[in-house]
Amino acid sequence: MARGKIQIKKIENQTNRQVTYSKRRNGLFKKAHELTVLCDAKVSIIMISSTQKLHEYISPAITTKQIFDEYQKIVRTDLWSSHYEKMQEHIKKLKEMNRNLQKDIRQRSGESLNDLGYEEVVSLIEDIDKSLALIRERKYKALGNKIENTKKKLRNVEDIHKSLVLGFDARHDDPHYGLVENESDYNSMLGFRHGGPRIIALHMPPPNHHHHHPSIHSGTGASDLTTFALLE
Repeated sequence: MARGKIQIKKIENQTNRQVTYSKRRNGLFKKAHELTVLCDAKVSIIMISSTQKLHEYISPAITTKQIFDEYQKIVRTDLWSSHYEKMQEHIKKLKEMNRNLQKDIRQRSGESLNDLGYEEVVSLIEDIDKSLALIRERKYKALGNKIENTKKKLRNVEDIHKSLVLGFDARHDDPHYGLVENESDYNSMLGFRHGGPRIIALHMPPPNHHHHHPSIHSGTGASDLTTFALLE
């Protein structure tokens, strides 16, 4: 059964279009290679797909530039002259812009002012004033940010200080810390009013069940006071 003739028009389905492009590209490159080998021809094919992918076939032992150079000789034309002229014109404009910028920088620094007239000097002053206003605005904004960061750091230090004070007060109120509750009690406990040995009662933390220390307990086992007899 004969194959139907394919209508030559753009394939709307993107997937089918890419598949057709790939197959026909390979077929075209194959034919170009055969033409190069059979006829000793110089062949160069440059293809760019709809997805902006470049594919190229070039005959062995030759470059694309050499192909274009030979083409220019045969048809007696210069493919690069117009492009070169455009490049030179673009470079000329860039150099002029650079000269103007350098001159403007020198004038803003107080140099190269002899060629300026009165109106130009006034315009330069206005431009400098605007620039200074923007610089000052940026300066104050940066300074404000710095002050705000410093305030945050100070607030953090104050919060740490308050936490430490609260922790210290909580520790001071804990009955398991300290020897006695006030200085007078402390002095009376150390005194020897009748010349005999005294007993010092110390507030101790509850004993750890993992470690047992020998001690003499006064009263019942529920008391957290440990008493020690002083030697005479």
